[in-house]
Amino acid sequence: MGAGPMPILAKECITTGYGPALQISFQTPTRNRGSSSITSFNKTFFSSQPTSPILKYDNLGLANRWSIPGKGTQDLFARSKAKNRKQASKQQAVRAEAASAAVSTSADALNSSAVSKKFLGIEIITLKKVIPLGLMFFCILFNYTALRNTKDVLVVTAKGSSAEIIPFLKTWVNLPMAIGFMVIYTKLSNVLSKEALFYACILPFLAFFGTFAFVMYPLVDVLHPTALADSLLATLGPRFLGPIAILRNWTFVLFYVMAELWGSVVVSLLFWGFANQITTVDEAKQFYPLFGLGANVALIFAGRTVKYFSELRGKLGPGVDGWGVSLKGMMSLVVLLGLVICGIYWWVNKYVVNDPSLPKVEKKKKKEKPKMNLSESTKFLLNSRYIRDLATLVVAYGISINLVEVTWKSKLKAQFPSPNDYSAFMGDFSTWTGVVTFSMMLLSRFIFRKYGWGVAASITPTVLLITGAAFFSLVLFSGPLTPALASLGMTPLLAAVYVGALQNIFSKSAKYSLFDPCKEMAYIPLDEDTKVKGKAAIDVVCNPLGKSGGALIQQFLILGFGSLSNSTPYLGIILLGIVLAWLNAARSLDSQFTPLVQKDLKTKLLKGKLSAMSSAILDKFRSKEVTYRFVSVLNEQGFIEGRYVPVFDGQAITSAPTKASTEISAVVNTENSLAVIQEAVSDSDHPSADGAVIQGEAVKDSDYESVGGAPVK
Repeated sequence: MGAGPMPILAKECITTGYGPALQISFQTPTRNRGSSSITSFNKTFFSSQPTSPILKYDNLGLANRWSIPGKGTQDLFARSKAKNRKQASKQQAVRAEAASAAVSTSADALNSSAVSKKFLGIEIITLKKVIPLGLMFFCILFNYTALRNTKDVLVVTAKGSSAEIIPFLKTWVNLPMAIGFMVIYTKLSNVLSKEALFYACILPFLAFFGTFAFVMYPLVDVLHPTALADSLLATLGPRFLGPIAILRNWTFVLFYVMAELWGSVVVSLLFWGFANQITTVDEAKQFYPLFGLGANVALIFAGRTVKYFSELRGKLGPGVDGWGVSLKGMMSLVVLLGLVICGIYWWVNKYVVNDPSLPKVEKKKKKEKPKMNLSESTKFLLNSRYIRDLATLVVAYGISINLVEVTWKSKLKAQFPSPNDYSAFMGDFSTWTGVVTFSMMLLSRFIFRKYGWGVAASITPTVLLITGAAFFSLVLFSGPLTPALASLGMTPLLAAVYVGALQNIFSKSAKYSLFDPCKEMAYIPLDEDTKVKGKAAIDVVCNPLGKSGGALIQQFLILGFGSLSNSTPYLGIILLGIVLAWLNAARSLDSQFTPLVQKDLKTKLLKGKLSAMSSAILDKFRSKEVTYRFVSVLNEQGFIEGRYVPVFDGQAITSAPTKASTEISAVVNTENSLAVIQEAVSDSDHPSADGAVIQGEAVKDSDYESVGGAPVK
């Protein structure tokens, strides 16, 4: 930004036809589209007196006034200032902006010094964001584990119900409720702020769980239509036990759905949406894996808590509903931790999100995903062998885990018919799931590094095949195995419960530590078009099919054969076929994935070598980068003279000026407190008392002009 012409170097008293005058040569640097140029011209100051004017210097040697005998002293630039008031106001605005920038720079310097402080290798200022998020995630996962265990206890051990209710409940109640919630959430997101939307979503959950434990559960005998359900069961027969149980225990079903939605809404939608909103990419890479490990720690603590409340029945007197007491204790803790979640969310929004010292998240433009309908997605899956194999992995896992889990829960109810005993066992189950998953996550890195993608992708179906075969063998061949199991102090039912628990624990831990990473890694070597379209097709077709496929298969078998126990042999055969297809798809995908990765690595290696060779060759011919250092000094005529000196490889060239060294001179008056008007100079870039040269910072000739050392665009 220009500051008007500055007097430099040449000054001379002359006599003209109008009388004596003072002639001064001016030069002013100008910029046009990033390039610099120098404009030179002369200006003459006339005096009405017959005598020659005399220049007056201040104590810094700057000529800013002239003296005319008998007339007094006059401001040298009075007329110039009067004509350029608009320009002067612009200069003041620039100075104000420069001062603000200087303050900001000082604050940044202080902040950078604070950032440098670390604790356990982590920047302290980052912990202000990460620790609250970690506590928030722990509380959410703690609640989710407690709710997940409680929902199974309620619907499986309820009167007139069994594990057969689960497939019907997931398909005909849970799915419609989830769709309805997303419709409401979408509408609320258009009218509420992000903070209000968070509270509007989480507070109804807390209100419901508290109301259920203290109001709805004590009144189940009044709220549940037991007589109507009995009448329908007598009319339709036992094969409709599952659908009728939904009506019979509708409050328990509502609790089941709300607990399922807690995982989908609060964990996936609210927490991860908020975390991604305030977390930078670098922070996510560093701390998101730790959040995953912390989730398993929450599983362990929640499992111990559920077991503690479930065992309270032994300390209660006769006639007291032990499960009702346990339910009140667990739901009270759920509500309390829910309020803690809200408190942390409020604190983070008030003291972290608006903290200028923390790194801000860059707002990126939303990438448009290809919108593929069901027919287009199916066609894309069928046409690509690679994507077809990957889809088989996703669908096979969803179906397999459901086929075994529901059958196992039916045996679990037979072994532990009491809600407290069932809940206590589920507490131990959650604890061991957390321990094994935590260990598998640490072990997975070694497996990937030592054995590669193919082995890692085959571990999850292999675990399901071995444990599933053992579980269904205990269920189907309980008679012949009874003597052998009796010698071990177990019944076939108890053995089936334990083996089923091991199957669920190891399959879930393998899924989180190996299956999910393998699935995401499989997209990496694909070209961008196949990667994006393939992921969209799997999201549209395979994820819903995997989740609901197992439930649909069980529903058809239950309605066809009359009960879940009668369907068990067929479930075992179906599971065997699905897992074998899964293993075959994993081998097929490995035969395609590994060559693609090797080809990709060879291509990158070749590019790296070519880049290194070309860089080495071009460095010999590449011209050295020229930067400039601004130097200022009082010249022999009493003016401050400034110039840019070219710097090659950090060494200043002090020879005669060339085209590369643009000479710029400027006068700085006392009113501006020696602020350099035309070019970037820091506060220390002023001449010393003895006129010594003081060098400023090195700047490139493409830098912005500045005032007072602060860059100004």
